[in-house]
Amino acid sequence: MDQSLAWAVIGLTLVIVELLTGTFYLLVLGVAAFGAALVAWLGQAFPVQAIVAGVVSALGAYMVHAYRVRNSAQQMPSIDKGQPANFESWIDVTAQLARVRYRGASWDAQVAEPGTLEPGAMLYVVNADGNTLTVSRARPG
Repeated sequence: MDQSLAWAVIGLTLVIVELLTGTFYLLVLGVAAFGAALVAWLGQAFPVQAIVAGVVSALGAYMVHAYRVRNSAQQMPSIDKGQPANFESWIDVTAQLARVRYRGASWDAQVAEPGTLEPGAMLYVVNADGNTLTVSRARPG
């Protein structure tokens, strides 16, 4: 298989997978593969193709990261913010790690302020980071 065709297939595959994720990082990698395909089509050796793909990937990933940091305040707030959760038990009292019942399932949670809690106490979600919630006694505004 021609190297330019191989790079183009890789690029197309990455762009298609990006449509399923929505992170834009795979789109950057797909564009980098298309850049390498162009360089291969122009007759350059594989090391040049790899360098082009690497440089375009690095620059593109930096640009996506910088855009996200710059516009983080404008991004949509978490749909979980302000939602009620019920305290179940402590995982580690000193680290303020607990288990809470939220949306019908048990979640790990970081309690924002120190203190004692009884099972069933009402807490409110401040933030969701992956599968760990940050919760507070006061409803966030």
